[in-house]
Amino acid sequence: MPTSTWFRLNVAKRERVLEVAMREFGDHGYSTGSLNTIAREAGIAKGSLFQYFSDKLEFFAFVCDETSRRIREEMERRIARLDFEQSFEEWLFDVLCEWTEYMADHPLERAVTAATNFELDNAVRSVVRDTANQHYLQVLHPTFELWQERGDIREDADLEVMATLMLMALPFLALSPYYDGLDPVMNLRGRTPAEQRPVIRQLIAGLRPLFAPIK
Repeated sequence: MPTSTWFRLNVAKRERVLEVAMREFGDHGYSTGSLNTIAREAGIAKGSLFQYFSDKLEFFAFVCDETSRRIREEMERRIARLDFEQSFEEWLFDVLCEWTEYMADHPLERAVTAATNFELDNAVRSVVRDTANQHYLQVLHPTFELWQERGDIREDADLEVMATLMLMALPFLALSPYYDGLDPVMNLRGRTPAEQRPVIRQLIAGLRPLFAPIK
């Protein structure tokens, strides 16, 4: 948790520090991300960072949490605009298309998402992934329950399994088009959001047996 000194900074300065930190940690991860670089590019003394955060891990965790919060809030806004009168399958397709378009348009957020997923230090990764996963689940769980109540997800469907698979699919779709070696099967590397749509259709078709009402 940042110190009170952080919250006393003017908004523009906080945003500048956060943006620079997102870029540095997104490019280099926690272990090799440089506080010296962040301080220099944000136009502050390095010592000031330790007036805002107790140590580098707390700073990194805050950057990742803030990034996840921004992603969640924007996705909630986008989801709220979608047509809930369509089928769950079509709605899920729209959600995942919005997700891939958001990641294409927000390279900083995408890079921090990569940093949370690729971090080698297990203790560090656990801290930031636990937080990111909670942001995802705050959207997934209630939404799946709503669709189940409406009958578009069958009554005996295991929502925990569906949520688990979505937690795997979201980083995969967010990162595979931009990082080598993540997708040897679907060949998403380098594809635009429009070009990713057939793959999204294919993935949803593979998940259909988990949720489709039995006729």
